[in-house]
Amino acid sequence: MKAYVLIHVRPGSVPEVVRNLRRLKGVVEANMTFGPYDVVAVVEVNDFNALGPLVAAEIQPIPGVMDTLTCLVVEAQ
Repeated sequence: MKAYVLIHVRPGSVPEVVRNLRRLKGVVEANMTFGPYDVVAVVEVNDFNALGPLVAAEIQPIPGVMDTLTCLVVEAQ
């Protein structure tokens, strides 16, 4: 299962947040962005039950992370 996690970050903390995200198991990509969100992380987990703990217990507690929005990827047929 793949998802995009859009992240608001405290000013001045973006580089550190991106570095910390890239160290997490399940985060396959993390990048600074311009626009309404400061960072976008691409995550891949085995199933839906693994996504919540990754976001709530590992991404949200990173120093500088203010809030997140998780967008599940679905395959269009």
